[in-house]
Amino acid sequence: MDYAQHTANGEIIILPSLLAADFGYLADGVRHADNAGADGIHLDIMDAHFVPNLSMGPDVVTMANKTTDIPLSVHLMMSKPATYLERFIKAGSDILLIHIESEGDIRGMLQTIRQLGARPGITLNPDTPAEAVYEVLADVDEVLCMTVHPGYGGQSFIESVLPKIRKLRSRIKTLGLDVDINVDGGIDLKTIGAAAAAGANVFVAGTSLYRAANMQESVAAMRAIAAQQYDSMKD
Repeated sequence: MDYAQHTANGEIIILPSLLAADFGYLADGVRHADNAGADGIHLDIMDAHFVPNLSMGPDVVTMANKTTDIPLSVHLMMSKPATYLERFIKAGSDILLIHIESEGDIRGMLQTIRQLGARPGITLNPDTPAEAVYEVLADVDEVLCMTVHPGYGGQSFIESVLPKIRKLRSRIKTLGLDVDINVDGGIDLKTIGAAAAAGANVFVAGTSLYRAANMQESVAAMRAIAAQQYDSMKD
């Protein structure tokens, strides 16, 4: 399932992160994002090994899949994601992201994700160079650049990741690939413009959206800022 099949908002994609919702009312959190005009829902899966936190499992993805029709972007922050790929896709993941820093056959896992019917994505931690994913760019539909250190929500945006986003966008363009660049971490009305100007078009926002007085207005404002800066980048 592609974002483009579910949005008329063009290239800019806004994904509220369910990690920032009230865990006692996660279904309500999914509906809230859907009603606010989000292009999808982002779910962070943490294994307490790759990152020092434990979050959700396949059952939460199943719940979200039953609650909304918008795409589910599922981010596996796991040391050994290979044995969980099929479970998360069967649960309803439309986009499944693994880390380049994970253990195992990265290209093989990406190919498995596609074969199982989901969009494969690769993720880089803030300190991982762009070059680390060059060899798998042709195997993915999305590259996720972490702009915080993964594991916890509510962190501040790391501006030093912006040159990496520019480098990845340039590489993708040179190769003639159709690959989205996603940014996750500290995204709000103050930081989304810089990320879009660097070449990102998909934006995960947790705290800034779920704590907004009006999520619908915040989603629209983020989309407008990002669209203006992304269009300027393309020119």
